[in-house]
Amino acid sequence: MGEGRGSANSLSVITVLVLCMFVFHPKMIHAETYIVGDGKGWSFGVQNWPSGKTFKEGDILVFNYTPVIHNVVTVKEFGYNSCVALGGSKLYLSGADKVTLVKGMNYFICGIPGHCNLGMKIAVNAI
Repeated sequence: MGEGRGSANSLSVITVLVLCMFVFHPKMIHAETYIVGDGKGWSFGVQNWPSGKTFKEGDILVFNYTPVIHNVVTVKEFGYNSCVALGGSKLYLSGADKVTLVKGMNYFICGIPGHCNLGMKIAVNAI
């Protein structure tokens, strides 16, 4: 009889932990995944891709590109406007990068010289 009781307690603890995860991380439950540039992918002239879309904190952007040719760099507003990645910028190189949006403005550029100036950058506001 004692064996069954321990199993019930373990199940109760697991159930409570799972419920807490949903209560304390509701944004993760409703997160959307977006392919940057849609079928075109992370490429030149993508800077208007976010227009008309509503992004939320916790949404995931997927940057698809050829890693030898492009990359993705998270930058601050200055880096976005000047097309310069300063120290502290995060560099992605996989060619299928997944980035979770934080609340507020999120800025991304291609760090390959000249690419950002050709429109390979996006600014996304997550609410």
